[in-house]
Amino acid sequence: MSNYIMDLRKLVGHRPLLQVGGGVIVEDAAGRILLQQRSDNHCWGYAGGAVELDEEVETAARRELWEETGLIADELTLFGVFSGKETHYVYPNGDEVSNVDIVYICRRWHGSLRAQPDEVEALRWFAPDEIPENLSPPIAGVLRKYLAQRCHG
Repeated sequence: MSNYIMDLRKLVGHRPLLQVGGGVIVEDAAGRILLQQRSDNHCWGYAGGAVELDEEVETAARRELWEETGLIADELTLFGVFSGKETHYVYPNGDEVSNVDIVYICRRWHGSLRAQPDEVEALRWFAPDEIPENLSPPIAGVLRKYLAQRCHG
């Protein structure tokens, strides 16, 4: 979690915050998708996190990808901006957010996979037809849209 959000939490407790995030859906050459199992809710999702004050969203997305997976994005393509009730979420610790998630697709990357110890339980590549059902709630709709677009695109 970002320092900015942590600082706000000290002031507002668990009350809802508007949170802007940058996320990255990574594909490999075989068309598989990299997902991480989160340590807070034990659900699967793509790499991403909160944007810091004055940080560019793409920079935040690249930073989160590297921090959480060990991968460095060579190229990012904007997939979409997601917000509204579907991205509203209450974390297991009670913190409530209304997310605005700016999501990129990354097909060109380098580095070695390594899970961030305090946030990620596991990293795994999934074929599009093998995506687990227990997706992290605020990003489940984004992944469904991505998969639908892949199948019809």
